[in-house]
Amino acid sequence: MTAANQIRPSSVFLVSGGAKGITAKCTIELARHYHCQFILLGRSELLEIEPEFAQNCSDEPTLKKRIMEYLLAKGEKPTPMRVQKIFNQISAHREIKQTLTAIQEAGGKAKYISVDVTDTQALYQKVTNTAAEIGEITGIIHGAGNLADKLIEKKTEQDFEKVYTAKVQGLENLLACVEPNKLEYLVLFSSIAGFYGNIGQSDYAIANEILNKSAHLFKQKYPHCHVVAINWGGWDSGMVTPELKKEFARRGIEIIPVEAGTQMLVNELRPVHHDTTQVVIGSPIVPPAVVLDPQLRSYRIRRKLTLEENPFLQDHIIAGHPVLPATCAVSWMSDVCEKLYPGYKAFSSTDFRVFKGITFNETLADEYILDLQETSKNLDNHEVNFSCKIWSQTPEGKTVYHFSTQIQLLRDIPPAPIYEKLNLTEDNIITTIGKDFYQTGTAALFHGPAFQQIRKIINISPDKITAECFWQEIDKKQQGQFPAYWVNPFTTDLSTHPLWIWLYHYHQEICLPGQQEKYEQFAKTPYNQPFYVSCEVRSKTQTSVIADFFIHDRLGKIYSRLLGGRGIIFPAKFLQPKI
Repeated sequence: MTAANQIRPSSVFLVSGGAKGITAKCTIELARHYHCQFILLGRSELLEIEPEFAQNCSDEPTLKKRIMEYLLAKGEKPTPMRVQKIFNQISAHREIKQTLTAIQEAGGKAKYISVDVTDTQALYQKVTNTAAEIGEITGIIHGAGNLADKLIEKKTEQDFEKVYTAKVQGLENLLACVEPNKLEYLVLFSSIAGFYGNIGQSDYAIANEILNKSAHLFKQKYPHCHVVAINWGGWDSGMVTPELKKEFARRGIEIIPVEAGTQMLVNELRPVHHDTTQVVIGSPIVPPAVVLDPQLRSYRIRRKLTLEENPFLQDHIIAGHPVLPATCAVSWMSDVCEKLYPGYKAFSSTDFRVFKGITFNETLADEYILDLQETSKNLDNHEVNFSCKIWSQTPEGKTVYHFSTQIQLLRDIPPAPIYEKLNLTEDNIITTIGKDFYQTGTAALFHGPAFQQIRKIINISPDKITAECFWQEIDKKQQGQFPAYWVNPFTTDLSTHPLWIWLYHYHQEICLPGQQEKYEQFAKTPYNQPFYVSCEVRSKTQTSVIADFFIHDRLGKIYSRLLGGRGIIFPAKFLQPKI
């Protein structure tokens, strides 16, 4: 990197929306690290002196009372709107003063300009005059923005213009104030609303996504410039009220602590990130749960499956052919049900059956059909139940059934229970570890890397086996048409592997899944870190074995449990992969 790519005390940042809110907090943090200079832009007026009635008064009710008295003394009617307007002016003035003071105390320098970034002529005149005084602008931080949250059918043209122009025209006007080829930093405060979309924010999402694309275009044209569009999630600031925090928590959306967020901005401007043009910081936006109605509906979804679209299948080869894991069928049905009811999650899969698996050879159908029938709804408990069946037709028109189950969706997943029979005491009976469990002989598991691995068998007895597992996440392209969302088909498959070890250890036999009584999920099974499986064997016959699987953490907190899982026993040679 050259010196031009380093922030220096002589660097001058033009910051829209930089005197208040989170943009101001970020500016203060940059001043603390680099002692640089800032031209802060905002629409609020910076008063030369506060009105006498407001001085030494920080309590909101008291200040509003004084404003009312002030208006009455002037002979004006103190309407709530008029009082609030004056209160907001005083509050904005104080926050701007606090920001300027904080920047100075942090070692930086700042000058504030009252101007609307959408006012092209006024912005250019004021910014160029100020830059002539303090130095050439070397960076832009575009943090200004407006909201007009409404459902799209209720939005007006004025709503759209208000939101769109602040972001998009604002950026155009800021760039018109500088020489782009001399700009060292261009930082655009975008939003995860532009990346994921969000209810009521169609205009805001459009404007922010344009910022994202603008960042990439500017970077292509001026590769020397450090350009980044930061798609921020919600911050722990005044805009996120306690009520909104509770709603975010219920939907699993984490908010960004101010201290952490400002430090993330500083990190993104380090030279090592010079070529990262867009970054998402924050939790994905999870839509609020839909409101249930009593009507029961049916759905038919058609899907074409190909080996090329599902690279992970090369790690699940049986008798020489890639075969769809039964856990993928469960996740397929669960995911589709969840998509029909945003905000709901699949809590259970009951009476799962394998009729005829899907093999990727000459028997692969042109399309597979998932039929869903809503069987019941509980509006009070926020519950939807489905009957699900996957089938296809042969070229001769014969119907072939592959999988079926009953899926239960819940808006609120019950708290995770504790596995009461937890036993992680090691007995060292089976000393095989890690990948040595896989594809190393007749007794080995046939699964490839996408479905590995059992790290070690902690203990084993004639009626139980306990294992430590670890799934190394594979990329989305390799996951193909069966991505790991709430229900992870890869970790669920891995969780059944201990039964294979138990069956071969005691009976020199192996098995494949045939059906299960119930699968319940309380939390996502972690990946890239250990989890544990306690498998309790219920019964064993010549043709099948039945077991219960409890997937949990080291303290016994259950992520999921698979009850009444039936394995169909096969000759070992039937499952060995061809090498």
